[in-house]
Amino acid sequence: MEPMLATPATGPTELPRGPEWAYEVKWDGVRALADTTSGRLRLWSRNEREITAAYPELRGLEAVQGAVLDGEIVLMADGIPSFTALAERMHVRDPRRAEALAAQRPVTFLVFDVLRLYGVDLMRSTYDERRDTLSRLELPDRVELSPVYPDGQELWEVTKQLGLEGVVAKRRSSPYVAGRRSPDWVKAPHRRTRAALVGGWREETNGSGRMGAVLFGARDADGALRYLGRAGSGLTGRRATDLLKLLVPRTDSPFDDEVPAVDARGTRWCEPTVVVDTLYLARNPTGRLRQPVVRAVRTDTDADPWEQP
Repeated sequence: MEPMLATPATGPTELPRGPEWAYEVKWDGVRALADTTSGRLRLWSRNEREITAAYPELRGLEAVQGAVLDGEIVLMADGIPSFTALAERMHVRDPRRAEALAAQRPVTFLVFDVLRLYGVDLMRSTYDERRDTLSRLELPDRVELSPVYPDGQELWEVTKQLGLEGVVAKRRSSPYVAGRRSPDWVKAPHRRTRAALVGGWREETNGSGRMGAVLFGARDADGALRYLGRAGSGLTGRRATDLLKLLVPRTDSPFDDEVPAVDARGTRWCEPTVVVDTLYLARNPTGRLRQPVVRAVRTDTDADPWEQP
């Protein structure tokens, strides 16, 4: 099952207002559905891949019977979720390594919705009814209920001051619609992020042979791969080495639009199958990302589609 998705807002002025809306923090982590309907815990990513093995410290969720819970897996650093710190955990499947990492820096599962409980389907219930059900649950260690707030503008200012990712507004009367981007949920981030497809890479300029930058893009409604830009920031040490191992070479550019000569020069092209998470300042009128930074390889979600800037 795919989770319900929020519609993007450009800023706090587009966040819905009024008593019919509730507001939550937009957490910077890995979205996951926790499923115990089989009698054991199974964690599913946004693109329906099982990620249970990566987070053994969440096995206590098996105590919540017959449930499907929606939430965000986060790793706290000085009280703030750190996506960079979490990146090391995302791809681990070896049980011994996962246990060792969990002992060193355990994650927290922040629950914000319930789709099923004790075998009963709750997706047609309203948001308020589902949250009320969640509030009565006894949650295990490493699992917390994500708070709800009544004032979106105030939460926007607080999350900005604390360095949190943003705010999500949710209509109190709305059902849970799996796998759809719904206007009943509206997200407004302080920082812009995008999951993009890598289409090529360039070596460091010092002749080391190591990866120094990647070129990435997004597919439009017709399936064409549109160029988003080039990023070198964030490609340090192990992240660059691990990413390079995943790329499948090809002889020509995978992008369907023209890559500027300054970016294409010296690029080694690859099949656009690997997804990276990028943080960026803004998009220019042509759609290119300004000052992009690579944060992680993503296997838990598909690439974001092309959208007009």
